[in-house]
Amino acid sequence: SSANWTKAIRTIASRADLVTKLLMNEMPDTIENAFSGLGLHLLPHSESDFETHCSCPDWANPCKHIAGVYYLLASELDRDPFLMFELRGLSRDALHAELVRSPLGQILSSALKSEEVPAVEPVESYYTRPAREPDAMVASHKEFWTGAKRLPPPPSAPSQPGVPALLIKKQGDYPAFWHKDVSFISVMEELYDRVRTKNRQMK
Repeated sequence: SSANWTKAIRTIASRADLVTKLLMNEMPDTIENAFSGLGLHLLPHSESDFETHCSCPDWANPCKHIAGVYYLLASELDRDPFLMFELRGLSRDALHAELVRSPLGQILSSALKSEEVPAVEPVESYYTRPAREPDAMVASHKEFWTGAKRLPPPPSAPSQPGVPALLIKKQGDYPAFWHKDVSFISVMEELYDRVRTKNRQMK
């Protein structure tokens, strides 16, 4: 109902991690939590969420025809999870408009539309690609034990990934397992910075 959607939108709009992903057309992994706290559900929760009928003589429900519809529906939701909002009576455009009107949505929208935001540079991979190293110089037994030849230089350090701490940042500021007041990302960035500083001191 419209009253339930009003309460759900208010809850979603109060969380920066949900608003950010939804306005960027990404479905948050914890979206169901915003509904369950209100006694509601976005995803199917029980058999009563489905009302199906088929004209075939099969007495079972679901019959093979209804099961085929379920399969096609699951495939479409996997392709576009935002269809779940439409199945619950809220279109994608209406959801976007409601979130943009919220205080957090206004801030994010202005940031996305700002001309001062630098363009995102595409990267070939989010992970450091393996590099081919030249074969080590083969030394004779005498050269090895007497040290007549200098050892080859150590391999160069791997380059930094295009997006540092990608998996951490995809969790959002307040993932489901995080119960602190401070942002999870800021805590992990501080930890990563300390580890990098410690590693540099050990060289």
